[in-house]
Amino acid sequence: MAVFARPRQAFVIAGVLGLALSATACGTGNDKGSDKADSAECAVYSKYEGHDGKKVSIYASIRDAEADLLRDSWKQFEDCTGIEIDYEGSGEFEAQLPVRVDGGNAPDLAFVPQPGLVKRFADAGKLKALGADTKALAEQNMPADWLKYATINGTLYGVPLGANVKSFVWYSPKLFKEKGWTVPTSWDDMIKLSDTIAASGIKPWCAGIESGDATGWPATDWIEDVLLRTQGPEVYDQWTTHAIPFNDPKVADALDRAGTILKNEKYVNGGFGGVKSIATTSFQEAGVPVTTGKCAMHRQASFYANQFPEGTKVAEDGDAFAFYFPAIDPAKGKPVLGAGEFVVAYTDRPEVQAVQTYLASAEYVNSRAKLGNWVTANNKLDIANVASPIDKLSVQILQDKSGVFRFDGSDLMPAAVGAGTFWKGMVDWINGKDTASVLQGIEGSWK
Repeated sequence: MAVFARPRQAFVIAGVLGLALSATACGTGNDKGSDKADSAECAVYSKYEGHDGKKVSIYASIRDAEADLLRDSWKQFEDCTGIEIDYEGSGEFEAQLPVRVDGGNAPDLAFVPQPGLVKRFADAGKLKALGADTKALAEQNMPADWLKYATINGTLYGVPLGANVKSFVWYSPKLFKEKGWTVPTSWDDMIKLSDTIAASGIKPWCAGIESGDATGWPATDWIEDVLLRTQGPEVYDQWTTHAIPFNDPKVADALDRAGTILKNEKYVNGGFGGVKSIATTSFQEAGVPVTTGKCAMHRQASFYANQFPEGTKVAEDGDAFAFYFPAIDPAKGKPVLGAGEFVVAYTDRPEVQAVQTYLASAEYVNSRAKLGNWVTANNKLDIANVASPIDKLSVQILQDKSGVFRFDGSDLMPAAVGAGTFWKGMVDWINGKDTASVLQGIEGSWK
């Protein structure tokens, strides 16, 4: 899932949304805008002029401290344009957005991390197609592989915003150096290292899949990453589109292989308890024991850098960093699982289109990247503006031509499955239900 914050997804959308009117528009009587009427900050965004006094509502999963940063980022936008951003972040975003949309209370814009949910809204006639300016900018700046995830029946409905790499394992460089452990570069080496760490008295793995209404999503990422590594992208695509059944033996094999770690009492759950504690440990807290020496490794996306305690040095020589989740079958290439959110619109007022267009621009993505802890699939991102070591590594992986990228599988599936029975099935699996029964239940729910 894209957590952005999947719920899931923990994306700090703290970019400086500097949508602004021209010098003339900035000085149209708005107290906030008039002070900057002649400023370069406003002039550079003159093409977004004419919306003084308007309000645009945005709904997403970004909340708490990250939501505060997001709200702070609207200041330049509000000062220059007079547009008020009415932002709301919720931990129950995936569950509540359909309720609001179906109930006639949709936001103007939403940051949706599930292409399956985008399709559901588009098929129901709830979404507005991208305006001409937004569509042109999206097609110019975004890779075609990303645009296809928001294209339904030939119509483009969403603009990719943030992105994340999910194929990461977090660890403590300091602890690894102290213990003489080497970062593994193959699945077999990773299992051997896990055995070595377990023998030392430290649990090699920590994990957590609790996430409010989205509980279960972190376990789906495990299955997707393993399936890409055992079967390759063709089978993965067949699975996410239901060209093969959800309980195909190839999928069962991937789940069982993930279980050799997640359901191994010798391996988990460092800092929290046994296997079943995974179901009640929040994904936000799950990797923190890496920094306290209570566990050695935590498989989670690049955005997890935002979850470590304040003061944690995230770097190759720091308190925490990440290595690429190793391949299993070299013949399957270098699989990369990732996700991101899409900016979709439920209304098409001019001021709403202005915000959506700006979010697709080079100016936005580079100003956002300079704030840290954020990457994007937008090809106008200049890596020189990416300061964080983990973000640089993410960009390098995303731009690696030898990589085989696939979007998060549960996000591609129909929402009732990907964000429903799949999530719930993973909770049941962690709590002891057998693989065959779990997969059969999910397969039976796919309509």
